[in-house]
Amino acid sequence: MNAAQPAPFRFFLSLAVLLLATCAPVPSPSSSASPSAQAEPEAETGHKGLQPPVTASHTMVVAAHPLAAQAGREALRKGGSAIDAAIAAQMVLNLVEPQSSGIGGGGFLLHYDGQSGEISAYDGRETAPQAATEDMFVGPAGEPVSFYDAVVGGRSVGVPGLLRMLEAAHRDHGTLAWRDLFTAAITHAEQGFAVSKRLHNLLDRDKHLPRFSQARAYFYPDGEPLKIGAIRDNPALAETFRLIAAKGTAPFYDGVIAEAIVATIRNAPINPGLLTLDDLAGYKALERDALCRPYRQWRVCTMPPPTSGGVTLLQALGMLETFDLASLSPDSLKTVHLLAEALKRAYADRARYIADPDFVAIPVDGLLDPAYLLDRAREIDPSRASGKATAGEPKSTFQLNFAPAPSTELPSTSHISVIDRHGNAVTLTSSIENAFGSRLMTSGFLLNNQLTDFSFRPHINGIKIANRIEPLKRPRSSMAPTLVFDENKKLVLVLGTPGGSNIIAYMLQALVAILDQNQDIQQAVALPHHANRNGPIQIEADTALERLEYDLVRMDHEVVRVPMTSGLHGIAIGKDGLTGGVDPRREGMALGD
Repeated sequence: MNAAQPAPFRFFLSLAVLLLATCAPVPSPSSSASPSAQAEPEAETGHKGLQPPVTASHTMVVAAHPLAAQAGREALRKGGSAIDAAIAAQMVLNLVEPQSSGIGGGGFLLHYDGQSGEISAYDGRETAPQAATEDMFVGPAGEPVSFYDAVVGGRSVGVPGLLRMLEAAHRDHGTLAWRDLFTAAITHAEQGFAVSKRLHNLLDRDKHLPRFSQARAYFYPDGEPLKIGAIRDNPALAETFRLIAAKGTAPFYDGVIAEAIVATIRNAPINPGLLTLDDLAGYKALERDALCRPYRQWRVCTMPPPTSGGVTLLQALGMLETFDLASLSPDSLKTVHLLAEALKRAYADRARYIADPDFVAIPVDGLLDPAYLLDRAREIDPSRASGKATAGEPKSTFQLNFAPAPSTELPSTSHISVIDRHGNAVTLTSSIENAFGSRLMTSGFLLNNQLTDFSFRPHINGIKIANRIEPLKRPRSSMAPTLVFDENKKLVLVLGTPGGSNIIAYMLQALVAILDQNQDIQQAVALPHHANRNGPIQIEADTALERLEYDLVRMDHEVVRVPMTSGLHGIAIGKDGLTGGVDPRREGMALGD
């Protein structure tokens, strides 16, 4: 498609892509190079019937929107690496799924080198401004402000880390030129994309986005939310991408884009923020050691803190290893009960111990010690709920004295999984936190509200909270991009999901279904969800799991039915090639060759 094509042609072509994502039939598993077209849910709750997995021989990209998956596949077809494809897909997601992720936010990325076997873990989490204070979300009466009173406006914006992280990963593992990875995103931003049903519905519900002039003009051009199928261009984002493509991340962190970000934040009409040009210029993406532990015959590798996702997920798996899950179906009463009880204990430890490791000493080895997890597993009664769990006392070489305090972390976020022709793999979870982030828009993109992932309370009864706000600190996350290897050290699974603090539960459910319960990747990501964050069991509303509610209550569980829109996207690697799993709750697609 080129700029010379007439507007009607561009309209119908973009609309065809939207219809492909929502209506087209899915190819049979024998079709190695055909796209998966997963139907979008009629609403945010519930989802359509199970589709067969998509298969491919050599390469695959799974992303949260068809245009993003197409951009990733095109990068792979040009000889690009898994990192190249992930970056190309992520830039398109910034345009077509602006509510979930983008250069105004951050993320975590694992890269697997198919030749050396090396795993690299990249931390692009946002940081608090230097002027941040631990009580910045505490009201005049000494109590935390309400969540949306903190989210909306400039005060919640952390220093974005996604671009610096992707630049570092590309420097280490990219093969295509950096500038070429923005071509698809620039083209779609200039010529327009078809607004999806999901984006329209979220715009229709959001009460805060219309309060800001740039966001209102872009998302509500005639005073109403963008309509399904409407063609929306974004010239400002195209110009931003063109500048970054030509000059790297410098304009974003120390140039004209940085100046626009700071002006937008500090002059916000609601809750003007604290972020400065020095904060942007000083941001560093970090490379950390991947967190790997055995689970039965597998080896599971994921992200370390400051995300809690990896530690908490591995804790729950470690507790469940003592139970025979293979004999149970994924949606059985006993499976739901056992996963809930393991999650309770893991989330209790998460609330007390996990924060930014550059500010807080975290007993990771103690929390994942097999003897400690065995003791925690022995607390689980297979036939009865135990009530609210308390944090354990893992072994540590330093003093542990933190108050337990969960932070609010609502679902938005996006995920990309990629495998290239050399067996390199990327699992990338990225986010601007809440849907539409802080609601502040500048230079064509939305800014995050990640500072609300800190605990609003700095202490409880005089005891400090590990995840309290501090200058330059990274807020705790739940993102858990994950790689799984078999006993021969062969990569067998690339997986991740959005979902706020339920990410850990979604990942646990999918991993148990695949590794223990003989589900293929598409079956696993489509399962009705259940979760427990050390409170009531949540079961996905309007799904078959509702039949278990009576028996769960008889086991002393409190049960609530809630929407549980995840976005699990993954790739399984087997002897016959690759299979992609796409969460039917969202509008993602798997494409492979």
